[in-house]
Amino acid sequence: MSELKELTMPEVIKEINRLAKIKKERELNAKESAYREELKVLYLKYFRSGFEQQLKSTKVIDANGNDVTPSKLKKEGEKNDKQK
Repeated sequence: MSELKELTMPEVIKEINRLAKIKKERELNAKESAYREELKVLYLKYFRSGFEQQLKSTKVIDANGNDVTPSKLKKEGEKNDKQK
């Protein structure tokens, strides 16, 4: 899996799609199936990380224009800003 960590999100998606196309034509062998599972795990890792970053940078504004972002989310966002 060390070689997988070097793949970017678009490359992971491309590989998953390549294997999906092969699977439509024939059954995947054991090595291909294991590789596909590793790719799926890596995809979910990237997705969750990106989604977490998006949530940390979210600001909630009510109809009156007041910032009503939950304090826990504000703290995470501030912590995230300091790390940059």
